[in-house]
Amino acid sequence: MSEMQFSNNYRDLSDSQGVDAGFQFEFYCERCSDRWRTHFKPYRSAQASGWLQKGASMFGGMLGNASSVLSGMAQAGWHSARDEAFTEAIAAGKAHFNRCGNCHDYVCATCFDGQNGLCYNCAPNVNVKISQARAQGEVSAASEIANDEGKVRGARRDVTQAMQLVCPQCRAETHGAKFCPECGFKMAQQVSCISCPTLLQPGTRFCTECGTRQS
Repeated sequence: MSEMQFSNNYRDLSDSQGVDAGFQFEFYCERCSDRWRTHFKPYRSAQASGWLQKGASMFGGMLGNASSVLSGMAQAGWHSARDEAFTEAIAAGKAHFNRCGNCHDYVCATCFDGQNGLCYNCAPNVNVKISQARAQGEVSAASEIANDEGKVRGARRDVTQAMQLVCPQCRAETHGAKFCPECGFKMAQQVSCISCPTLLQPGTRFCTECGTRQS
């Protein structure tokens, strides 16, 4: 058989043995990954062998020899039959996929600019790019405004207040809440010493580190 030229955008679904033996190939677009699959082509020799094997198991091995002979013949002819089926599949697949003139990927009709002979990765659709750029600009502008708003809100937060982020009773995350969302345990909101960075329990009159009286 003559040599075959093919790309790697396919998956071989063929089965060489059993009652379901046959040939089938699945091709995919290298841009969007949409699939196209050939019709299943039975491999009759292997199927017949599979049925004989089932019969041999039912009738106590009486058909075992015939099954072994037929199985050997089927396996011997498998590669040439598979190559023939693959050649047919490649020819059929070319009707569903186009080769990009720049990157040489095989893409489906939806992803191919037939006028330029290029896929849309190499020759993007102008209207799509305009819409994409407009959306990116909108997100960028909104992000800047949201960032400024976040700075305003952050300036109003008390960042000196220490918080228990894990409940000491049930170990649930509290996210700084005054009460545990799981068991209701009251969190001890520590405060900083007015003179040093030491964290103190509420109601502490003197700093345990520097001795400063807390007002």
